[in-house]
Amino acid sequence: MTSGSMHYPSLVLNADFRPLSYFPLSLWSWQDTIKAVCLDRVSVLNEYDTEVRSPSCRMRLPSVIALREYVPTARRPAFTRFNVFLRDNFSCQYCDDHLPTHELTFDHVIPRSKGGKTTWENVITACGTCNLLKADHMPHEIRMFPRRRPAQPSTWELQENGRAFPPNHLHESWRDYLYWDVELET
Repeated sequence: MTSGSMHYPSLVLNADFRPLSYFPLSLWSWQDTIKAVCLDRVSVLNEYDTEVRSPSCRMRLPSVIALREYVPTARRPAFTRFNVFLRDNFSCQYCDDHLPTHELTFDHVIPRSKGGKTTWENVITACGTCNLLKADHMPHEIRMFPRRRPAQPSTWELQENGRAFPPNHLHESWRDYLYWDVELET
């Protein structure tokens, strides 16, 4: 096996042949994949041309695997800063600017100082400029209203939003299992 084999991730599909997640894309290292294959926990659907060898066997590195047992996905996603950004498509809900994660904040529509809670229904993605401008004002006081009413997303909605942000590396063998309109790497 070459030293480059460290860069052969496997796309992990649930037993229904859908990715466990789109964002982040469900990938396993080649080591974890080989272990799961040996333990008969996954089916190999596609392989790289590269192989690994031991004194007693050789195996091509799997590029796409499917779990043998279906893993149910959570119906309610966790409330996290990243999931709020993903729900809002990484864009400020006041000015609609699309920004990298490190340039985003989240804003309480009804400020905490005025009884607002940190919930899906009261927190939105904001750029630093809009967040500072709104400060602890009520939306009607400063005429700053979110473009969409904040609500708790389903896991499916977050997965669909995540499909809009494909990762940097997409291997050709993953084409039949992913649905992005981008050029896949070979």
